[in-house]
Amino acid sequence: MTEPDYSEDTAADMDIDIRSLPKVSLHDHLDGGLRPATIIELAAAVGHELPSTDPVALGEWFRESADSGSLVRYLETFDHTVAVMQTKEGLFRVAQEFVEDLADDGVVYGEVRWAPEQHLAKGLTLDEAVEAVQAGLEAGVDAVEASGRPIQVGQLITAMRHADRSQEIAELAVRHRDRGAVGFDIAGAEDGFPASRFKDAFTYLAEHQFPVTVHAGEAAGVDSIADALVSGRALRLGHGVRIAEDIQVDFGPDDEDGEEVGMVTLGRVAAWVRDRGIPLECSPSSNLQTGAIAVFGEGIEAHPFDLLYQTGFKVTINTDNRLMSGVTLSDEYELLVETFDYDLDDLLEITLNAAEAAFLPLEEREALVDYIGEGFRSQLD
Repeated sequence: MTEPDYSEDTAADMDIDIRSLPKVSLHDHLDGGLRPATIIELAAAVGHELPSTDPVALGEWFRESADSGSLVRYLETFDHTVAVMQTKEGLFRVAQEFVEDLADDGVVYGEVRWAPEQHLAKGLTLDEAVEAVQAGLEAGVDAVEASGRPIQVGQLITAMRHADRSQEIAELAVRHRDRGAVGFDIAGAEDGFPASRFKDAFTYLAEHQFPVTVHAGEAAGVDSIADALVSGRALRLGHGVRIAEDIQVDFGPDDEDGEEVGMVTLGRVAAWVRDRGIPLECSPSSNLQTGAIAVFGEGIEAHPFDLLYQTGFKVTINTDNRLMSGVTLSDEYELLVETFDYDLDDLLEITLNAAEAAFLPLEEREALVDYIGEGFRSQLD
């Protein structure tokens, strides 16, 4: 698996088509990636009232609501998307379109996270909900592959932190491990609902060797991350950006070129995360919207992504919720290129971080890494 070296070039300088680069999406919520037109049609079918029935206006409403800077307000936008995802037909359609939209953005491997317990209002069982989503995902894969493009997707079965169904959802995930489920997650209000509340469920998952990622280091800080690692036995951290609170940067005398030199000291949790290569599922635009990076500054340039990347953390790029943030994964790549002057070599390294962190068997991860390397190399042909 030889990685090509593009360090002399920047995506902008080379006029790289970022959308065509093969990408990996690890943190993307199913109920946060609907098409506005689909929401309108499904809402009409189930009698759900929306803020607008115009697709453009509705999309703007979601983005404006998500721009409040509050995670609580951000999560309120899901009332409308979840409401139209309560039937087999609704779940199937949303899942199929989700895959098609990922493929249109150059994603070749995606993990789709969602909470089945939130989709039972119309009488579906947990298993029926998972099966409906899986059928939709497979239909999306078939449609994409019929157009000559490869894509692979898996479900991250999610339990809601404020509920008491974590054991039940963990068992659901394991039950579907050979039928589309590739991992487990907990999501929702992070502050006040630590991973330790679900210790028994995480023990069950560990006993069944089922992979876990945990939302941590978004609305809460380093203690939440430590708890995700200890109680949750997390193999990845959902967002995890507030690990930077455990990093101290001291600026000393300028070097011989007159550049200010920063000395970095890692706290124990930060050192553990970096030294053991625990991947961070960073979502730059979402992190700005929800206030996850407010402690570091106000704009996207204050995002600790570059600090984490430059100090050796396994950072990955994700969208979190494409509808609410009004972004694609390509947009997030471009945002980081513009903000931190990343080149193609940087984008390749970050993409490979995601490929290597995928909840796939080793052989499949190696094949994914090779495919991504070839795809980046083709940009120079």
